[in-house]
This record gives sequence, C-alpha cells and structure tokens, in this order.
Amino acid sequence: MDEISKSLTDMTIVERLSLIDTVADALEASADAAEHEGDHRFVANSLFVANTIRGLSGELGPEDIKAAEVLLEQGIVLVQQFSNRNKRIAALN
Repeated sequence: MDEISKSLTDMTIVERLSLIDTVADALEASADAAEHEGDHRFVANSLFVANTIRGLSGELGPEDIKAAEVLLEQGIVLVQQFSNRNKRIAALN
C-alpha cells in the first residue's frame, strides 16, 4: 500500500483499463443497491457515469486525459457518497 499513485498519463493501457473497469463496476454495484432502495435518480446518474467511463476504454489521446480524470473522479465521488449515505442511515437506525 506504500505505492505512489500514478496519473492516467503515467499508467499503462492495462492499468487504465483496470481502473476504468473498477470504477464503472463500483458505480454499477451502487446503482443496483440504490435501485433496491428506490432511488431512481441515483441509479440513472450512476449508470450514465459508468457507461461514459466505459466509453473511455479505447486509446486516450492527450486531449482526452483530463476529461477521463474528471469522469473517474466523479464516479469515485458518487460511489463514496452512496456508501456514506448508507452508513449514516444505518447509524440513525
């Protein structure tokens, strides 16, 4: 766990694809959980971001890197917000 984080430009194609798949899979899992809770807006937002991220799986040009980083950050934030929301709800009950 003492590895230094890499930017997308420093990653190999395999590393980028792994990150893209991980974030998109986490978004899809959160969307599935949100669907069981009836949060249709979160489901839609998560799936839209997941599908957009999956669209990045091709070769990224230099002009695409920043957009890809922003989308991945947004995806991670969505998953974190959903996770934190569930923790707050569990604490209240």
